[in-house]
Amino acid sequence: LHTPMYFFLGNLSCLDIFYSTVTVPKMLAGFLFRHQPISFGGCLAQLHFFHFLGSTEAVLLATMAYDRYVAICNPLRYALVMSPRTCLLLAVASWSTGFVHAMMHSVMTSQLSFCGHNHIHHVFCDIKPLLNLACSSTSLNMTLLNVVTTAIVLGPFTLIVLSYLYIISFAFRKVRSQEGRWKPFSTCASHLTIVALLYIPVLFNYTPPSSGSSSKRDVQVSLIYSAVTPALNPLIYTLRNQEVRSALKKTVGRKI
Repeated sequence: LHTPMYFFLGNLSCLDIFYSTVTVPKMLAGFLFRHQPISFGGCLAQLHFFHFLGSTEAVLLATMAYDRYVAICNPLRYALVMSPRTCLLLAVASWSTGFVHAMMHSVMTSQLSFCGHNHIHHVFCDIKPLLNLACSSTSLNMTLLNVVTTAIVLGPFTLIVLSYLYIISFAFRKVRSQEGRWKPFSTCASHLTIVALLYIPVLFNYTPPSSGSSSKRDVQVSLIYSAVTPALNPLIYTLRNQEVRSALKKTVGRKI
């Protein structure tokens, strides 16, 4: 459990627990009672932690892709490259990037003036629905959303794609047997599934130049990466992990 892969999985597990906790309880209360008020301070806190944890997970998935690249393409140097110190620095960099990104949005949103109706057309406090309620100019906020948030999404995604391109190239150039070529992809299947579950809806919601409007479609897509993905991640990694399956079989065998 002290290998780099499990160290990053531990970080991912913590992220998923906190990530779903930020939005799901309040969202379920809203579904149950039809009307669930939230203070302005509470709304900003929800926005901050949602983007803090979400962008941290995006960067962390890129870090995990790099870990898989080193493990498959440079196995003899793996212990040296992915030393405990390097893993800790990569984890700290992921969390720090997410915190700074979220802080920018929180500070910029707190400077806006709000007037008129205060009904958020969303299941949680996100940037687009809050900008719809603002009376003051939101041009700077929109620039931040279109440029910085898009970079936070596309930057790690590009690194993930490059890592897997190197892995595919390595598998076809260096590995001769069909079974040997399949093994790297089988190892990375869990990570690729989680990347798809997170990045497809996030790219759909945040990378096109935004007008600030939050449609019903945006709400539905947001539910996927805010509630569904964090719930599926533990199942995906558990069912796809040979070591976990072996431990589970041993445990069940002892009870029987």
